[in-house]
Amino acid sequence: MAIKLLGLNHYSIAVSDLNKSLSFYQGVLGMALMSRPDFDFDGAWLDCGRGISLHLIVQDDIILNQSGSRQLHFAFAVSDILLAKDGLIRKGIHIVKDIKLRPDGILQMFIQDPDGYYIEITEL
Repeated sequence: MAIKLLGLNHYSIAVSDLNKSLSFYQGVLGMALMSRPDFDFDGAWLDCGRGISLHLIVQDDIILNQSGSRQLHFAFAVSDILLAKDGLIRKGIHIVKDIKLRPDGILQMFIQDPDGYYIEITEL
């Protein structure tokens, strides 16, 4: 019998520069810093909303797929994708893949964080 999942709790990514990542996730995406246990490695926890958090873990030797593939990405929902795009551009964020309609009728666009992780922005 399969286990019964209650939902996604958090997602962890390795980051090379914690201050740059915090500037992006807090200053650009508006995530709030959360309290974090005193682990034996540097990092930070950020509130994504709806009980889900993003855990940043500092690591010097990050190797990401630089092929332009969005196979590894995570997505955040917004209520107005045009307003979100305008805000991102005003903050100097490059829109990697511009707004388009997914086959399921949802609008989406892609940006990248300071380490090159792809982030999908969707309109709900």
